[in-house]
Amino acid sequence: MNRLVSAFFITSTLFLTQSCSEPVKSGDTSVQTEHTNGHTTVHGDDHKASDNSTDYHQGSHNHGTTENSVTTQAKLTAPAEIKPNETAALVIDIQDSDGKAIANFEIFQEKIMHLIVVSDDLQFYDHIHPDYKENGRFEVEATFPQPGNYTLFSDYKPSGQNEQVSVLQAKVPGNSPAVPEVDLNHSKTFDDTKVELTLSQPTLKASEEVTVMFNLKDKASNQTVNDLQPYLGELGHLVIVKNSSSLTRADYIHAHALKDTSDGQVHFVTSFPESGKYKAWGQFNRNGKIVTADFWLDVQ
Repeated sequence: MNRLVSAFFITSTLFLTQSCSEPVKSGDTSVQTEHTNGHTTVHGDDHKASDNSTDYHQGSHNHGTTENSVTTQAKLTAPAEIKPNETAALVIDIQDSDGKAIANFEIFQEKIMHLIVVSDDLQFYDHIHPDYKENGRFEVEATFPQPGNYTLFSDYKPSGQNEQVSVLQAKVPGNSPAVPEVDLNHSKTFDDTKVELTLSQPTLKASEEVTVMFNLKDKASNQTVNDLQPYLGELGHLVIVKNSSSLTRADYIHAHALKDTSDGQVHFVTSFPESGKYKAWGQFNRNGKIVTADFWLDVQ
């Protein structure tokens, strides 16, 4: 039986996001593929473009990004064939530009690595945290619900450096389901929480700063919730991904909640690098239960 390649490396970038962090001791684009014990490993680097990567601008992270000469590279090892709705063991190795394992990382937002997994049609979203296994290696189990292409945004912070994002890709073989139409409704119910999304300006425009505001109410009482607790050290987290034919780090935005808002109100300030359709996922902690609220945004 032919095995399908299930993981591709693209690249990583650096961001000037400043966050409270503490040090933790941890631990190509010519493409080289290895098949070992039923797994596929694909290497890449930041200096050449493989067939699986595209040209990009700098991505957005909170309030913008900047160039930095220090780079890292990531390597994803995954099963050669990932099956829908079956747990897949993933290994992510973080290296410097010379291929040497990164030795030290810092904790930020209570974790060493945040891994955002989205299907390329933006219908699926997961925010998971790989376990640190020393010498630059992280391991995690992930589940991919249906056939199709998936992009993994790996967010981490080597000691003494800025936050970095490596973009990895995985494929689940099979026939992908039809993609539903984009729904721009900004009022939805997620389990027992009603969420309304409002914006500080009526029309979103590329490169203009905007405040994204979530208003959370209890479904049963229709009253503003008063049981929000910190999630990963903050009142909420917001991930936004641009609807693109091939996702890159330029399509990824990760914003953090503003402090001192009213009960049931969680606000984020961000901007969008380009016009287009974006999918936003806000995550909040209601008394120990994580609420994930997703909405489409149209940027002019």
